[in-house]
Amino acid sequence: MKTYIVIGDSHAKPGVNNNRFSILGKMIVDVKPDVLIQMGDLYDMESLCSYDKGKKSFEGRRYRNDISAGDDAMERISHEMKKSKFNCDKEALEGNHENRAERCISLEPQLEGIVGVSGMSFADHGWNLTRYEGSSPGLLVKDQIAFAHFHVTGIMQRPISGEHPAYQMIMKRHMSCVGGHSHLVDYAERNRADGRRIQGAVVGCFLDPRQFEEYAGSANWMWNRGIMIFRDVYKGTFDMEWVSMKRIFRTYA
Repeated sequence: MKTYIVIGDSHAKPGVNNNRFSILGKMIVDVKPDVLIQMGDLYDMESLCSYDKGKKSFEGRRYRNDISAGDDAMERISHEMKKSKFNCDKEALEGNHENRAERCISLEPQLEGIVGVSGMSFADHGWNLTRYEGSSPGLLVKDQIAFAHFHVTGIMQRPISGEHPAYQMIMKRHMSCVGGHSHLVDYAERNRADGRRIQGAVVGCFLDPRQFEEYAGSANWMWNRGIMIFRDVYKGTFDMEWVSMKRIFRTYA
């Protein structure tokens, strides 16, 4: 029986306080999980956002600053763990925001070796990184649970979404699944004919409580900010505990 801490989209970026990552490090040391899973989009990479290019909001963005913000977030988590001499299995998924760097290279190949996921500090801090597979997020299967930044289905590999994404994931992928990306929390479970349970979870986001993403407008207030803990993980099953950002700050700040 294992314990997982699952970290949803964090979007570390210039101008947003990274103190939450130091607090997360303290939480990790307290909970002492067997496995950490970072679900992707820790590096926001707003300087490579093609949607904002040419707009007033794009002014002042710099690639180096984006990398520094993500590196600082990683260092803050590592610092708390090293200080307490605690370590565990650390897995990270490449999200669509980190993948912006690879898409940039495909459009501007002369930047290869300068821009890219290899310049982000996952390996420096001992995180195993699951990369994108073509245009789709990579899949990490651990303890018979499939983790992906977002899950895809069909020949065209369309993202699984809709009003009940956790249910859609387990019905289309036929196993326990965990996803991020939407910044929402959702959960579903079903039993197979042999009585075995399969579970689906979407794990919210780990954004600063005051972090407002202008592109999302009023959807910001719909997002679930916090951390997901899976306890008694065994052969695709787990007990799920949601810890809100308010409770995390109250306990560990």
